[in-house]
Amino acid sequence: MMPHMRTTVTLEPDVARLLSERARQTRKSFKETLNAAVRSGLGRVMDSSADREFTIEARPMRIKAGVDAGRFNSLLDDLDAEAFLEKNRSVKDKTPPR
Repeated sequence: MMPHMRTTVTLEPDVARLLSERARQTRKSFKETLNAAVRSGLGRVMDSSADREFTIEARPMRIKAGVDAGRFNSLLDDLDAEAFLEKNRSVKDKTPPR
């Protein structure tokens, strides 16, 4: 395998835009996208097995027994509703009578 070669390349604006869009679409770096485009353009399509596999490593949440992690959003909604009602109740109490 050849060592990496670092060089400066001046891209035309439309090419830079196309490469940036492709990098975003494929979620790869600009450098990886540029290298793949050059290989493809030169007739050497890169083997897709060289792509790194995306993996998610699960970690224990250490939630106490009896706590339903699937209901955290519901709990947050309840707390927000209570805070809203308390705020409005205190504003209403401070409003002078008509």
